[in-house]
Amino acid sequence: MTRGGSEARAPRIHPSILSADFTDLAAEVGRISSADAVHVDVMDNHFVPNLTLGLPVVERLAQVSPVPLDCHLMVEAPDRWAPAYAEAGASSVTFHAEAASAPVRLARELRRAGARAGLALNPATPVEPWFDLLGEVDMVLVMTVEPGFGGQSFLDVVLPKVRRLRGAISSAGLDVAVQVDGGVSVATIERAAEAGADVFVAGSAVYGAEDAAAAVAELRALAGAAGR
Repeated sequence: MTRGGSEARAPRIHPSILSADFTDLAAEVGRISSADAVHVDVMDNHFVPNLTLGLPVVERLAQVSPVPLDCHLMVEAPDRWAPAYAEAGASSVTFHAEAASAPVRLARELRRAGARAGLALNPATPVEPWFDLLGEVDMVLVMTVEPGFGGQSFLDVVLPKVRRLRGAISSAGLDVAVQVDGGVSVATIERAAEAGADVFVAGSAVYGAEDAAAAVAELRALAGAAGR
């Protein structure tokens, strides 16, 4: 599969610490040192009905994590809050299209702060209105569950949207990653990779495994074979 006018990129696995033991996050990120990044879900109990961790924890995690931080902000007013996560050391910061007031300005601000800019879309949010803005972001996150809680089942109904998004990125010759988040496991990752995703957020599939490194390797191999 051609990605952004070039050869397909190797799949990247981003385990989500939403499924980790919050009492010892330093050890939990250490368990996934073979991953490509750690996915950090930031929820404010307003945009989504859950409350997780915030900026002080992210700032400390950036100091101890053996892998980059991929922060996913499920918050109201990301225009106000997102740049601080880039300044705190996050490698990438993803904000929701449904919540941002000025997404282009925000994406540019994140990039100026040294982070990759990501745009997230809920399952029911159409992707087509964002095609003209793909050059402003480094990644588009297509939610494959309703955001807010881990452990949900993968929504196959979202896969056609992933395909359309990948097609638009390839047609435009852009280098934009397609991330999927929610219900990603050994049973679903191949379907997501075949649709065009190349970054995979996996929570319980990694942190629920006895050997997290082995789980990361298995997911990466499955996605790599399916996405060729």
